[in-house]
Amino acid sequence: MNWEPWTGCYKISDGCTNCYFYGPNAKRHDQGEVVKTDKFDWPVRTNKKGEYNIKGDKILATCFATDFFLPEADGWRAEVWAMIKERQDIDFLILTKRIDRFMVSLPRDWGDGYENVNIGCTVENQERADYRLPLFLSYPIKRRFIACSPLLEPIDISPYLHGVHHVTAGGETGRAARECDYDWVLQIREQCAKADVTFWFKNTGAVFKRDGVVERINPFKETTVAKELGINDLRGKRLF
Repeated sequence: MNWEPWTGCYKISDGCTNCYFYGPNAKRHDQGEVVKTDKFDWPVRTNKKGEYNIKGDKILATCFATDFFLPEADGWRAEVWAMIKERQDIDFLILTKRIDRFMVSLPRDWGDGYENVNIGCTVENQERADYRLPLFLSYPIKRRFIACSPLLEPIDISPYLHGVHHVTAGGETGRAARECDYDWVLQIREQCAKADVTFWFKNTGAVFKRDGVVERINPFKETTVAKELGINDLRGKRLF
């Protein structure tokens, strides 16, 4: 399930160039205005019986079509944190390219993190990894994951895997997608194996290179093709 309390976003790094939501070939291209959605309070809405509309024991991907730490949302984030705290029976996944803004509007009772919050830091190349991941590791977060997506080049994340619970990798999707090389994915998987961190190859991307052959993958099969390669190491992990 996805929860988008606001919508709108704009480019911050190279991984955003062909964004499947707001890139030049996307339906929401140029929708950079950040506005609240009609689902802003969705997790705490109740029915006539006073029961939550969203039942407990769910995973709620939060702001996956925008960014949780956009500066335009600074005035709303306290309300969202309060809803997240109220719904301790839901696991919230928050993925961001703006990890350098993590401490902005953080709840006073955050401490070393809420048990039901999983913070994910996105990196697409070595430059972004070397900038974002040291910051990511410096913050008080109980449950961390790294998303190497869209994977645009080989990345060495091995210096940053201590304290990380999970890593995902995936290629770029869309008509203008850049190539994702399977060797890059396998290198990240090997880094995770050595650090005893679970790994998930989420999707191949639209342009996938394997064994020297470049293939265009049907957008509806990118996840299936990745799964069929059999390299995932989840060990029963529930988060994804």
